[in-house]
Order: sequence, then C-alpha cells, then structure tokens
Amino acid sequence: MLPVPHVAIIVVAAGSGTRLGAGGPKAMVGIDDASILRHALRGVFEAEVAQVIVVAPATHQGDALTDALAAAGTRRDLVTVVAGGSTRQESVAAGLRALWPDVEYVLVHDAARALTPAGLFARVLTALYDGLPAVLPALPVVDTVKRTDGPRVREAVERSDLVAAQTPQGFRRDILDTAYRVADHEYTDDAALVASAGHPIAIVEGDPLAFKITTAADLDRARHLVSPAPASPATLTAPQVFPRVGLGTDVHGFGGDGALWLAGLEWPDEPALSGHSDGDAVAHAMVDALLGAAGLGDIGTHFGTDRPEYVGAHAEAFLSRTRALLDEAGWRIGNVAVQVQANRPRFAARRSEAEAVLSAALGGAQVSVSATTTDGLGFAGRGEGVSATAVALLLPA
Repeated sequence: MLPVPHVAIIVVAAGSGTRLGAGGPKAMVGIDDASILRHALRGVFEAEVAQVIVVAPATHQGDALTDALAAAGTRRDLVTVVAGGSTRQESVAAGLRALWPDVEYVLVHDAARALTPAGLFARVLTALYDGLPAVLPALPVVDTVKRTDGPRVREAVERSDLVAAQTPQGFRRDILDTAYRVADHEYTDDAALVASAGHPIAIVEGDPLAFKITTAADLDRARHLVSPAPASPATLTAPQVFPRVGLGTDVHGFGGDGALWLAGLEWPDEPALSGHSDGDAVAHAMVDALLGAAGLGDIGTHFGTDRPEYVGAHAEAFLSRTRALLDEAGWRIGNVAVQVQANRPRFAARRSEAEAVLSAALGGAQVSVSATTTDGLGFAGRGEGVSATAVALLLPA
C-alpha cells in the first residue's frame, strides 16, 4: 500500500482542441501509439509520489482513466478522474474538489504540455518545499515582440522583463483553494488567479520540452521529438541520428512600403520588397531550408500571415526563432549557403556584412551568401523582384 501523499497534481485534459483541428478532445489525440494525455502522465508519474487527478471531458472519462492507469504502473491507487467544466477555470475547480484531505501542495499541469520532463515538476516542488507560496515555471521570451493594431504594427515591446509561462504551476493548497473561492472572473492561468488574490508568484526555470501543443505544427514537433532515431546498420542496437540537408526558396516582388531589407540588412535608396513581413527573401529561404531539414514544416507553419507579431519583422526575428525550434528538436546548424538572384541591390560590397548579420541571428553558425544577376533573364533579371535559394546542413545536437 502506497503512503498517503501530501502532494497532488491536477492534470487538465478537458480542452476541445478546436485550434488543433483534430475533431475531438485534444488530450486524446495520438502523438505516436499513445495519446497526448498518456505522454503527459508519464512525466507526472516519474515525478514525486502524488495524488494524480485527471480532469477530462465528461464524454471521455473512460478513455482518460485507461490512459491514466496505463501510465501509473504500480501507482494506480493514486489516480482519480473527474469531469471538467466548460472553461479551464471550472475544470481546475473540479480537480480541487477531488483533493484528498492530507494534500498540502497542489501542482496544476496542462496535459497539452505532453513532453514536460519530470525534472520540471521537481524544480517547482523544491521551491514550494523551500517555503514559497506559489511557483511558476517560465522561459525568457526570445522572439521580438510587437504590439499590433489590426494588421499593422503599433510598437515594439521591450522583452527583457518578459517571460513565457509554462506548467506545472505549484501552490500551497490553502492559497489555491482560497483564491478559487474568491475568483470573480476567468483568468488565463492559475498563477494569474492567485496573484489577483494578493499572493506573490515566484519563478523557476522552465524547460523547452514543456511547450504547449495547440496547433497542428506543435503536434508535428511533438511527433518528431518522440519518433525513434534510426538504428545503426552495423549493430542494430545503438540509435544514430544522421546529418540532414534542407532546401529553401523564396521570391518577393518590388513594390512594398518603406526601405528595402534583404539578407538582414537595410539598403537605402533601393525599392522595398512586398510581403507580410519585410519581404527578406534571403532570410525566408534560409528559414525554409532549416525547417525542412529538421522536418518541422515550413515558414508558413510557424510564421504565417495569421501571426500579426511578424508583420514587418526582420531577419533576426525569423532566424532566432528558427534556431530555437531547432534547439528544442535536438539539432544544431552546420552551415547555410544562400544564393540571391536579382539585378539589385549589388551585393559585392556588403556580402561580408550580410554574412555576419545572418550568422549572428543563427547563434554564430556559418552562413555564406552569393549573388547573380541571371544575365537579365526571368522576372529577377527584368528587375521585378528578388529570388533566393538556400541549402542548410543540420547536425545532431
């Protein structure tokens, strides 16, 4: 018989998954041969012995119980499954009502953060044991952040004091119970709700693997991360990951507003390229090559026209975010070679400058840039726009 735990972990798995477009509850969607929920619970049960409360859609409580028992192993007696509400806050409240009397600390975790490692649970619990009343795991914001007004950028947002919140979020039980009793409207997460009740929220380091599966691109990334590495033909025992090569192309026509941005540089007195961002065909071709090599989709997957924060964004925003995605997926950049096809601007005098800027955005990876005028042939030769082709080499991290 397991000892009665003084920690409970509420796993919120009642979301509909509308943005994922899977046609059913998100937590029940498969990553490989196991669901998002079962993957999330594996990390939960690798953490400290705790009461585990799964909050599931009322229509799928049986499926949730099956996943929970499969992940629990010898800890089946610690599993409780309850029906969620119409909002996340109502679902967490349902989980709180199922807490055992001896529980002193409560962690609230989103099942959608399916690959969260056990070590993150341990960091949050350690902070609680050290006397902190409420703990939030978070990562620094690495993307350039813009405040928008409809389809236009209004202003840049200083990101040095911004963090991206993750789960599990941890609380003393009495604080969380009281905050939920007095809550008068919906909050984006439990830390915000507890902060509204006047309690300080401490931050511990998050984990890149604790990303939230919200869109189809997120699900693709999770599937890539859990897919087995190819076996060595020599031994058939040691897994190996081989270098990968990706190809990317991009085309933009002249006719945009403002200055020309190309290869991460501003080109005074040159006509601007048209595009959702700054039309930098060089940077965009590099992004496609890098993402393609890693099997992480393409530029439209992560930087599409439905992402207003990338309106007018320059190469650094695209390339630094791409590098972060590669880091999370276990890849490092070997080198990138890109060729520009255009009559203008003339690259020879600024080639080294462009290579340095692009390399810095990729964390120092080697970038080489070449250019051709195409001898006056095609739309680029006629001066109608710019085309770029990039080849990227990725190596296992």
